[in-house]
Amino acid sequence: MTQLDVRPRAGDTVSGVVEGVRGKGLGKGSVGLVGSAVIGISTVAPVYCLTSTLGSTAGEVGMQMPAIFLAGFLPMLLVAFAYRELNKAMPDCGTSFTWTVKAFGPRIGWMCGWGLVIATIIVLSNLAGVATSYFWLLAGEITNNASIAALDDDKLVHIVTCLTLIAVATAISYRGMTATKGVQYALVGLQLVVLAIFVAMAFQKASAGTFDTGLDFSWSWMNPFAVESMAAFTAGLSLSIFMYWGWDACLATNEETTGSTKTPGRASLIAMIVLVGSYLATGVAAQMAVGSGGEGLGLANEETSGNVFAALAGPVMGPVLGILLFVAVLASAAASLQTTFIPVARTVLAMSTYEALPPSYAKVHPRFKTPGRATVMAGVATGVFYTVMTLVSENVLTDTIFALGLMICFYYSLTAFACVWYFRGELRRSARDLFFKGVFPVLGGLLLAAVFFKTLYDAWDPSYGSGSTLPGLDVGNVFVIGVGLLALGLVIMFVTERRSPAFFRGQVLTKSTPSLVVED
Repeated sequence: MTQLDVRPRAGDTVSGVVEGVRGKGLGKGSVGLVGSAVIGISTVAPVYCLTSTLGSTAGEVGMQMPAIFLAGFLPMLLVAFAYRELNKAMPDCGTSFTWTVKAFGPRIGWMCGWGLVIATIIVLSNLAGVATSYFWLLAGEITNNASIAALDDDKLVHIVTCLTLIAVATAISYRGMTATKGVQYALVGLQLVVLAIFVAMAFQKASAGTFDTGLDFSWSWMNPFAVESMAAFTAGLSLSIFMYWGWDACLATNEETTGSTKTPGRASLIAMIVLVGSYLATGVAAQMAVGSGGEGLGLANEETSGNVFAALAGPVMGPVLGILLFVAVLASAAASLQTTFIPVARTVLAMSTYEALPPSYAKVHPRFKTPGRATVMAGVATGVFYTVMTLVSENVLTDTIFALGLMICFYYSLTAFACVWYFRGELRRSARDLFFKGVFPVLGGLLLAAVFFKTLYDAWDPSYGSGSTLPGLDVGNVFVIGVGLLALGLVIMFVTERRSPAFFRGQVLTKSTPSLVVED
């Protein structure tokens, strides 16, 4: 017997290189390194994330907010190495789903794919909601008419506007990567430029002592061990992890990227560096300018913490330039709303291709080379989810954001562990393989798993999240939503298994390792 190395190399096609992995018919060579990195940054939506979580994070950890941003970056970076190594071996648009199936088998892989899909639906719904609010807020600022801005408070107007934005984003994503890429360059460039202006002007206001609540910079802000309690640290870390979610969209386009085995991994690392730099600069500048307290313009003020930039735009940037910050948040949410369709649609496409979902979702549009039906399904699911959650309670919608952290930690940690197990036979081959395929991924997976279980424990408390509970239950809504969504995934998986047994028997996408043994 001899060893045959069948690991893919640059230029190899996906189909046939790794046992069971199939091509999907997507448009090849549509995206390069810069375009892939832009898609990763856009999906994360840095300006949207900052306005949504800057105040909440400060409320949890106080002046240690910059340290929490760094702490959230660490496990994401470690997991990014796992994604890069797995993508080199299997550049498949199913990413986490495909890789965990190859490592652990069909059921764990299916649940990992479910975690990605449901997390994306939650993010899409919240992105659409933020984009809607800023659309009417911007319209009110431009027209100087408070009644127009107040239209966002009308639930019917808000829902109709939100559904319209979802439909537009779905249509753009439906038309393919070329259309998506062109829009993204403009939207991502705009939000990063405006964010840089905000940071510069916040530093200027801080040095001038413009606001009474401002603080002098201290290196102690970078010390995560100074957080008062483990519960506060975990809550802040969960928010920080949410702020980095979405960089893996670079990997979901691997079958459409030039140099599919290497480019997506490099793009994800570039996106991560841009993000952590943006978050640290903004967090430090805002904290120096207005402080992290709960009074006045302080970041933790409960009246403004859910939308920090709406409160700081005028005081920091002035009435004219402040409008640019509203535009940037709208652009950030709109850009991410569009690109976030990429990972969910391609994961559903891959799951259908490998017979883990109904075959109708495996269809690729003959002209646009996109998973058309899967994209439309994601749009419809997002619209229905947001409408139902909004009508039920705004508190429930808020709690879904906290539950999102559970979903993110769930499928990211599984993917990290899948890397270690899949490459277990190569870990002793070199120091590089040991660290990038073993040590770094397992550390990232353990950190995210720890956050998952700690958040689950804390979320049992009814006061966690919005502090609301379902009638008759003395359990926090965040726990109910998080566990409920995972349980729903199990139910759907068992139903699917009865209708499509071949995948779950391991007959379609089989467990394997990078090197196969064949007879002479």
